[in-house]
Amino acid sequence: MSPEGESRPLDRRVVISALGVAQILAWGTSFYFPAVFAGPIVADTGWSLGYVVSGTSIGLLVAGLISPQVGRVIDRHGVRPVLPASSLFYAAGLAGIGLSPALPVYLAAWVVLGLGMGTGLYDAVFATLGRMYGHGARGPITNLTLFGGFASTICWPLSAYLIDAAGWRGACLIYAALHLCLSLPLQVAVVREQPAIAPAADGDEYDARKEDLPPANETMIFVLLALVLSLAAGIGSIVVVHLLILLQAKGVAFAAAVALGTLLGPAQVGARVIERVFGSRYHPIWTMIAACALMAAGLALLFGGFPFLALVILIYGAGYGISWVARGTLPLALFGPVRFPLVMGKLAFPSLIVQALAPAAGALLIEASGADTTIGVLAGFALINVALIGLLWAACRRRISSGA
Repeated sequence: MSPEGESRPLDRRVVISALGVAQILAWGTSFYFPAVFAGPIVADTGWSLGYVVSGTSIGLLVAGLISPQVGRVIDRHGVRPVLPASSLFYAAGLAGIGLSPALPVYLAAWVVLGLGMGTGLYDAVFATLGRMYGHGARGPITNLTLFGGFASTICWPLSAYLIDAAGWRGACLIYAALHLCLSLPLQVAVVREQPAIAPAADGDEYDARKEDLPPANETMIFVLLALVLSLAAGIGSIVVVHLLILLQAKGVAFAAAVALGTLLGPAQVGARVIERVFGSRYHPIWTMIAACALMAAGLALLFGGFPFLALVILIYGAGYGISWVARGTLPLALFGPVRFPLVMGKLAFPSLIVQALAPAAGALLIEASGADTTIGVLAGFALINVALIGLLWAACRRRISSGA
């Protein structure tokens, strides 16, 4: 490509579509991997189901540990090295899983895959979009989460087909090839260096007026935001993994629980669409407030035995869906685009660690106290998160009001 062509910015729709395809593949071959692959792997190898599923936790732990460094790389060296590297890590990790002769090799491959998760999932891509579009990144971040919301919808049936056609090892190798032949070229083509502070565009008028936080309460705001994001991620991780068990604890038959569980994805995507349409009219903190309130309401209704469980899933799913939008847009609005990559990396560290450990903690709680008690505990933590986001709003309400 000529230097002149390099200097011309790509259409944002092209950028987000390319990154969105890569996100579908990234989420589908990491976070959503065990849902389809775990059974065939256990049946073929005889490895413990717990160890096989723990690969995802290992990956998330590695992603959390490297997230601050990823933010520093983006801040110091720009966005171009990070996302293409994620495709290489994903390909190597999936190839290692597919070729693993023993359980230790399988788990070691998840360490490599975790490097891909830390450099290629939402947090790294949000930081990349903040670096590329500055204050105008709110719309692209929201649009990207719309693609991510379809990861399980696309990759679960695709994985099942590939396993049936080529076996689980062959499916892993095919996915590795897709990362090299599809995700890598797409990300190399669209990730370009742009000024760290770009003008807002296409409905992002609000974010264009944001400046850096006053230093007096910046630490408190960061700590509160980290707590809110980590609690939301931990609650969400437990519910995603144990949803069927939690529903069955309320007397729902397995088949009906599966049917209700399918509503979670559409609820997330639908809420993100609403956020995309109306989000430019208000500060992103209101998105996070709505997310925390809806998650708490859904879990409280489930714990209280509300009879219309489909509505409960839709309420909770809507809150969980837009919590991922706020995960990217709220730090951008509060801390500004210049520091956004560094802040995003630091915020991702506790959040991903909690997300990795939460499913195991949820399983222990279910075994020790029962699923119904677990729902009550989750509802309690969700209500605590509502209080924390209220404190965060109080800590920065003057800034929000002055920018409105």
